[in-house]
Amino acid sequence: MKPDEEICYCYHVSQRKLVNFARRERPKVASCMSECLGAGTGCGWCIPFLIKISQDPDAFATEGMSASDYAAFRQDYIRSGQPKNKFK
Repeated sequence: MKPDEEICYCYHVSQRKLVNFARRERPKVASCMSECLGAGTGCGWCIPFLIKISQDPDAFATEGMSASDYAAFRQDYIRSGQPKNKFK
């Protein structure tokens, strides 16, 4: 995925915004990532990605995943009806 593509589809938050937020704010816990335009507070799909970004924003990459793959995986997650991802 490219930096300006969305990680949080519910609130339209890009990877670039999230990585810059994590670099600037250095969140002590991953749930603080929700302070970046509400990311992670909608469907919950992006929470595992927000956790990775908060742990090491400089190393984060969605290697090998295109934006269309990411969107398809999110649709599968929503259709599956499994419990919503939550910050731990």
